[in-house]
Amino acid sequence: MLRAAVGVLLTSDGTMTDRKRVLFVCVENSNRSQMAEAFACLLGGDRVQAMSAGSKPSGKINPRAIRFMAELGYDLTTHASKSLDDIDGDFDAVITMGCGDSCPWVPAQRREDWALADPRDLDEAGYRRVRDDIGARVKRLLETL
Repeated sequence: MLRAAVGVLLTSDGTMTDRKRVLFVCVENSNRSQMAEAFACLLGGDRVQAMSAGSKPSGKINPRAIRFMAELGYDLTTHASKSLDDIDGDFDAVITMGCGDSCPWVPAQRREDWALADPRDLDEAGYRRVRDDIGARVKRLLETL
């Protein structure tokens, strides 16, 4: 498929199809929002343009996020920690990960705050619980877009 315009794809036969734009936001863009973007890519395929960003990006992906997403077959080493300043356009959904006032307003048809614990300091079992919770939430989100 080739991208014809923001939110629109052309299939190989020239048919236009809607592509949902989803943005996941947390403070550092190194854990939760990165995993959510990964799940949206895994589960949404070509139907979704998934992005993530942070209000105060750390500049790196947490090695634990990389490791725990690799367990599910996703390579987070291809991602980069990005600032909200690097993101533009309107979105079908903007999902914040519990960053409260640290996450500025981004234009979207739908906004949700998932208020997830930051797994950064959790043990392995806790980190996996947050990862799996994010995966389940992303699946539900994509089913309703």
